[in-house]
Amino acid sequence: MKFLVTVLTASLLATSCGSFKAKRVDSRESDEKGLSITDNWMSADTTQAVSDILKQMKKHPGYAKMKARHGTPKIFIAEVQNETSEAYFPIGDMNDELLNELSLSGEFELVDNKAREAILKEITYQNDGMVDPATAKKIGKQTGADVLIFGNVYMKPEKRDGKTIKEYSVNIRMTDLEKATELLRTRTKVFKYSEKSSIGW
Repeated sequence: MKFLVTVLTASLLATSCGSFKAKRVDSRESDEKGLSITDNWMSADTTQAVSDILKQMKKHPGYAKMKARHGTPKIFIAEVQNETSEAYFPIGDMNDELLNELSLSGEFELVDNKAREAILKEITYQNDGMVDPATAKKIGKQTGADVLIFGNVYMKPEKRDGKTIKEYSVNIRMTDLEKATELLRTRTKVFKYSEKSSIGW
């Protein structure tokens, strides 16, 4: 009996170890395979949502008014906030993708929020007498933003009989800093449908 148990255990271990496979895939295949594993937000959703947001922004009447007033506006992005119930929602990827696409468009000058503290420390150091005054950068020369972007992501789930549909909503607002008036707001939605059988996925 002990021999049989040992053989079966060894067989199961060999099977489980031998069943693992890995390969590199492109983003499209990764997304398709990911849908068989999870109904959570994925990188393809981020790419699509940001693309939709930027298309809506450029078609909005407020966008044309902003460009007419500021030309190449200096834009400050307050981080898009995760308002979903998912603690692991990749909000950092969302913020990075938005910054990358705004930068690539060439239509804005980005005011770097995250770098401001480090920049202030360096400028303070340069003006404390430790650096040649001829090369020290002056306090008060930083560029002020013309426009602020705010945003959030919500998710509303509906469940019944092992079926779930998640409605993600990505909302972006653009505000004129000097006037404190809203220039535009856009929204895009992503829906994720899943079914769970009684014995698992």
